[in-house]
Amino acid sequence: MSRILLTHTPANLQAYYGQRALHGLQSVAEVRLHTGHHEMTTPELVTAAQGCDYIVSYRQTAFPADLIAQLPDSVVAILRCAVDIRNIDVSAASQLGIVVTQASPGFVVSVAEWILGAMIEMNRGIGAATAAYHQGRQPDIRMGRELRGATLGVIGHGRISQYLCPLALALGMRVLVTDPWVQVTTPGIEQTDLNSLLAQADHVVCLAVANEQTENLMSAPQFQRMKPGACFTNASRGNLVDEDALLAALNSGHL
Repeated sequence: MSRILLTHTPANLQAYYGQRALHGLQSVAEVRLHTGHHEMTTPELVTAAQGCDYIVSYRQTAFPADLIAQLPDSVVAILRCAVDIRNIDVSAASQLGIVVTQASPGFVVSVAEWILGAMIEMNRGIGAATAAYHQGRQPDIRMGRELRGATLGVIGHGRISQYLCPLALALGMRVLVTDPWVQVTTPGIEQTDLNSLLAQADHVVCLAVANEQTENLMSAPQFQRMKPGACFTNASRGNLVDEDALLAALNSGHL
């Protein structure tokens, strides 16, 4: 039977796996768990990996070249529980014949539902009204906006976007998508370029992959192209957004 090391702390294991998933893994392999309450140090991880075939790593567990060089010969693969493998030195692993990959994210539905919730919140101000009530104040009376009839613009069309867009269509939204690497064929979804999407969307949702090419993808020029009063949701990595530019767009009332 294969041996698998999970680098998650007990708290992270409960939050990201749960007992059902853990039992499923234990039914097909011998699973070695991390019992400490902090990220493993290099010596701890190397010791824990002795005799293991696979390492399933928590998203914050990094695998630099010096750590990979110390892994036992038994390790044939490192699987990162995240949407990317950017904190693993793939080149160093490849030189030792170790396969690097990532576990298919199980949070597609959760993120898509959170995005819908965020759009409703920005249109309705539910959180601000709740906070006012808790503080003993009468919340401001404001006119909400419906999602029905609004235009959703999604940057990137991976698994989350592919789940989110049909939900938006079902709510009566017009849906625009931009992605240079994917050909969108779903009926009702319009594929366009980024500038056109920004100019038309009432809600812009960023779901692009994080890499060197998408660093600060959303910066001052992009926020200025958005419609006055439009809403922006970043459900991808923080480094896709120039936060100073976003703050300026919010403080000015443009977004």
